[in-house]
This record gives sequence, structure tokens and C-alpha cells, in this order.
Amino acid sequence: MTVVWVIVLFVAVAAAHWGAEHLSAPLKKLRKQWGISVAAGGALVGLATASPELGINISSALRGVSEIGLGAMLGANIIALPMLVLVAYVATRTSKMPDDHDNHRAHLDKHLLPVDSTAVGVQVLPYLGILVLFALLTMPSSWRGLQPIDGWIMLAAYGIYLAQALLRNRASGQDVEWTRKEFLMAVAGVFVLAIGAFFTVMSTQNIATAIGISKVVGGLFITAPFAALPEIFATWKISRSGQVTSAVTSVIGDYAVTMTIAVFPLAMIGLEIKDFRLYCINLAFLILLPAMYGWFIFRSEDESGISRRQVGALAVVYVLYVCIAAAYLVYSGGSVRN
Repeated sequence: MTVVWVIVLFVAVAAAHWGAEHLSAPLKKLRKQWGISVAAGGALVGLATASPELGINISSALRGVSEIGLGAMLGANIIALPMLVLVAYVATRTSKMPDDHDNHRAHLDKHLLPVDSTAVGVQVLPYLGILVLFALLTMPSSWRGLQPIDGWIMLAAYGIYLAQALLRNRASGQDVEWTRKEFLMAVAGVFVLAIGAFFTVMSTQNIATAIGISKVVGGLFITAPFAALPEIFATWKISRSGQVTSAVTSVIGDYAVTMTIAVFPLAMIGLEIKDFRLYCINLAFLILLPAMYGWFIFRSEDESGISRRQVGALAVVYVLYVCIAAAYLVYSGGSVRN
């Protein structure tokens, strides 16, 4: 049966790749049509690309295995930022960029991944606020975990996040032309991306069960990396189209949805945090990585963006997270197994 789920996994990844290929042009057109800044453009695609995480959390809640949803949610948020920054950097190291991307050669020479500085205020700081709020709601011993009231609070937090992202630095919209085929392919792309990612997550859950690891560990280290695959494909495609800021910041918009709207189904059934130390390890890196990302952009000198060294630093911090989490699991013994 495990072999069947491995096949499902590969098919789901291929479907997600197809869906991601049809996000680049519609995203750019919508941003221009609505006069939305490039940094805020990431909030738009986040609503679509986070649907797999919402789906798996709903499924986890209905099946009574909410730990899988929690593990996938935390693990995906941790791996996504360093991985997608690295993917975007590699994708933009090619000369096959749009003709209107005038500064591309300079970015290559400086080993720079250009990211609009407005991303810090529009995306990163509000996202960090969401993470801090999530920590305050889940860590205190008197109400540790998630309760229904927490779900409603996080929904309200996302409403505020989305509103400020779409309204800040907004300009006059431009006239764009939409063809029927383009519209249908865009809708199909989002749909297939969501379905493909959902079955990616579903298949990795079954693989984790077959090899006998705990629900939380399966969510963190099997479900989460595969759940990030659609974002990887989308980031590669969008980066190569010249929309680097939208490509890199879309992950923040995505996981802002994950940490708010996708929390709702888990909160509605109540979620107990059984391994608090492992939870704290994950929460620490969950906050550290976007904080580093925002700091790197804020401290840019000549032009806002992330340097090659900083791309490497984010990757190193993720490797450090894996090592610390693995060492803890080995030390604690029973946490790895069911």
C-alpha cells in the first residue's frame, strides 16, 4: 500500500507543478489592474496557494488527528522561507529574464536577489505580528493549545493583515486585457495546484503511518516539505518572469493564511500541545527566519534585496533547526514513534 501512496505523491506533485505554471501571468495582471504594490501582490496568491494547508487541517480535524495538521502547519512555515528564497535566487541567476528587467545584469554582478523594501512593512512585520499573537494564544500554561476563541481571533487577525497589505502603497489601476482562455487556465491552475498539493499532503500522511512515525513528526518532516513543493514551482516560474518580489513574498502571504485561516478548523475541535518542548523549538525558528529575512532587506545598502551570503544564512539556519529538532527527538525517545 505504501508503494501506491508513493505513486500518488509523484502524480500530485506533477499536478501541482502544472497548476503553478499558470499563476505567473494572472498574478502580474491582477496586480497592475488593481494598482496593488509588488510587495502586496504576494498576499493575493497566498489565498490560493494556502488552500492545501487549509484542506489538510480540515481533514485532520475531521479525522481526529489534529497533530498532523499542527506539524504540517509549523513545518511548512519553517521550511518555506529559506527554501523559496534559495529557489528564487537560483532562478534569477539566468539571463532568460524579461527584456524590461533592466537591472538584471547588475543584480547578477552584485549576487543580489532584488526584493522591494516595502515588503518589510507590508508583509514581514504584519506576519511577525501574527506569529507573536499565535504564540501568546498557545503557549501560556493556563490555556495552552488552541480553543475555539483562538480560531476567531486568528480569523480577525488575517482580515486586518489582508486589508493593510492591499490598501497600502496602492496606485491607480491599469487597463489589462483578459482572454477567455487565459482566465479559464488561471482558474484551472489554481484549482489543480490546490488539489495536487492536498493529495501530496494526504499521501505523505499515509506513508508516515506506514513507516511508523508519530503524527507530529510526520507532519513536520514528511508532509511539510512536500506541501511546500507547489510554492517552489510557483516561485521558480514567477521569479523567471521578473516578478521577484511577488515570488519571494508570496510565501509570506501564503503562510499568513496558514497561521490564521487554516488554524480555524483545528481550534474549533480544540488542540492540545502534547510535546511542549518540541513545540517551542518550532515556534522559535518559525519567528526567527522571517525576522532574519526582514532584517536583511531592511539593512540593504545600495539596493533593497538579499545577498548571496544572506541566502546561505537562511539555509544554514534551517539546517540548524533540523539538527536541533532531530537531536531533541532522539534524546526524548518516544516522541518519534506512535
